[in-house]
Amino acid sequence: MSFTRTLRAVGGVAVAGALLFTAAPTASADYIRDGQWALDAFNPQKVWKESTGKNVIVAVIDSGVNGDHVDLKGNVLPGKDFTGGGGTADHETGDDHGTAMAALIAGHGHGPKRADGIMGLAPDAKILPIKTNEIGAGTGIDGPIRYAVDHGAKVINMSFAGASLDDQEKSAVSYALKKDVLLVAGSGNDGSSKPLYPAAAPGVLAVGAVGEDGKVLSRSNYGPHIRLIAPGEKIYSAGTSMKYRQATGTSDSTAYVSAAAALVRSKYPDLTAGQVANRLTKTAITPDGKTGVTSPDPKYGYGVIRPYRALSEKIPAGSKNGPLTMPKDTEPSAGAGADAPGGSPSASSGAEESSGVSVSPLAVVGIAVGVLVVLGIVIGVIVANKKRRNGPPPGGGGFGGPHGGVGVPPQYPGAYQQPGGPGGYQSAPPNYPPRQ
Repeated sequence: MSFTRTLRAVGGVAVAGALLFTAAPTASADYIRDGQWALDAFNPQKVWKESTGKNVIVAVIDSGVNGDHVDLKGNVLPGKDFTGGGGTADHETGDDHGTAMAALIAGHGHGPKRADGIMGLAPDAKILPIKTNEIGAGTGIDGPIRYAVDHGAKVINMSFAGASLDDQEKSAVSYALKKDVLLVAGSGNDGSSKPLYPAAAPGVLAVGAVGEDGKVLSRSNYGPHIRLIAPGEKIYSAGTSMKYRQATGTSDSTAYVSAAAALVRSKYPDLTAGQVANRLTKTAITPDGKTGVTSPDPKYGYGVIRPYRALSEKIPAGSKNGPLTMPKDTEPSAGAGADAPGGSPSASSGAEESSGVSVSPLAVVGIAVGVLVVLGIVIGVIVANKKRRNGPPPGGGGFGGPHGGVGVPPQYPGAYQQPGGPGGYQSAPPNYPPRQ
C-alpha cells in the first residue's frame, strides 16, 4: 500500500475554550501545556483516576519515535526499524510524525508535578515504535503489524493510509485480529468519501477529526466505515527537529483514540478488542448532542470519544467483535483439530496406526447400514405417494427452506493522512458540553 500521511503543520498558538471543547485551562508553567486544548476537553484528572494506561503496550507504526524526548523518556520501548537499516526505532531524529503520535498517546510531561510539556492521554502506557518508509504495495505494513502483535502490543496506532492493501497486508491485519489486537487508523485529510486503507479494512477502527468548534473538519475523510471522531485541529505535540510541533489532521485524532483504547484495555483487561471498541462507541457523543446512536453516521461515526465515560459507565461487554466487522478468515475453522493447521499430524497418524484395521470395517458397515436405511425410506415414500396420488401433494416442514448467510454489520469508516483539498462537509452546530 502507498504509505502516505499528513504532516501539515500550522503556525500559532492553539486557542483553547471554543464551543464544544470549552474547558478551564490547566495550571501550567509553559504555553505548550496550556495549548493542549484537546487534553483539557477530556478532563484528564477525572480520567486518570480511572486509568492511566498502565501495563498496556501501544505500537506506533510510523516514522520512528524519539525515545530520548524529555516528555517520552522511559515510556518508549526499543521497537524495530523496517526501513532497511535494521536496529531499533526509538532514536528518531529527523521526522517528527511518529514522535508526535507517541506523545499524544503516552507523553508524561516534565518538570515539577509534570506540569510542563506534552502530556498524553494514557501517560503510563508503553510505546512500541515501529519505523517504516513511505513505500509501495508488497513492502508495506505486513511486517510491522506482525512484529507489533508478536511483541505484546494490545493496540496498534496507524496514522497513515493508502489506496489499498495487498494480500500480505490483509493477512497481517487478520493475524492481529485473531490475536485480539485493536487496530486504529485515521480516515485521511482530503475531504473525500473515497475509502482509504488500512482504515477501511474490515476489523479496523476508523477515525475522523473534529475541530475546537465541535464540527467535523472539512478535510476529514468520511464514509460508511467511519466509527469515531476525536480532536484533530491545532494539536500540540512533541517533535524531533524541533522540541514541539503543532498540526491539524486525522493523524492526531487517531492517536487520541488509540490512547483512549489503551485506557480501557488497562482497566478492563478481560475485554476483547471488539468490546473495547464497543465501550468507546457506546459512550461517544455526536456533534449535535446525541448519544447511544445505533447506526454510524458517515461523517462522524458514533461521535466524539469520551474517555471518562468509556471507563466509568456500566456497559454490557457485548459480543466479541463489538462494532468491528471481521474478515472471514479471522473466524476459527469448524473442522479444527489434530489434522487442521496448527494441529499435530504425526500424532494423528500414530493414532490411526495404533487403531489397526478394526476402525475401517466398522466405518464401512456403518455406511452400508445408512445407505440401506435411506433406500428403505425412499422406497416407502414412493409407495405411499402412489397410494395417495389423488390426495394432497406431500410437502411442508422439514430441514429445507431458504438459506440465508450470516448477517455482517456495515463496514466501519476508515482513516488516512493525505494533503487536503476542497469539499468535505460540516456537521450540525454542537449543543453539548465537552467535559466528561
